[in-house]
Amino acid sequence: MQYAIKIILSGVLIMLISEIAKRSSIWGALIASLPIISIIAMIFLYHETGDVDKVRDLSIGVFWLVIPSLALFISLPWLLKKGMEFYPSLGISCLITIGCYFAMNAGLKYFGMVQ
Repeated sequence: MQYAIKIILSGVLIMLISEIAKRSSIWGALIASLPIISIIAMIFLYHETGDVDKVRDLSIGVFWLVIPSLALFISLPWLLKKGMEFYPSLGISCLITIGCYFAMNAGLKYFGMVQ
């Protein structure tokens, strides 16, 4: 039952954001930028485990991985503005973001911030 609730809640949030963005891109962006999914994940994690250390570690991990995720929001509009088609732009932006995730992870490991 918990899995069904998680799936339905995630789907409703995605649908809500896309419907709002059809009417107003700024309101859609505002809702999408809220850490709703992270908060819900932390609530479920705490509810299922009761372990505040796991919640703390998740929160710290989300913080550090938000930084490289910004590469998508920089590269995608830039590529689209340059006239590239949507799907190739999205694919390249995702690859750039993945590269940034690997670089951030390597940096965090180097400085002993993650295992």
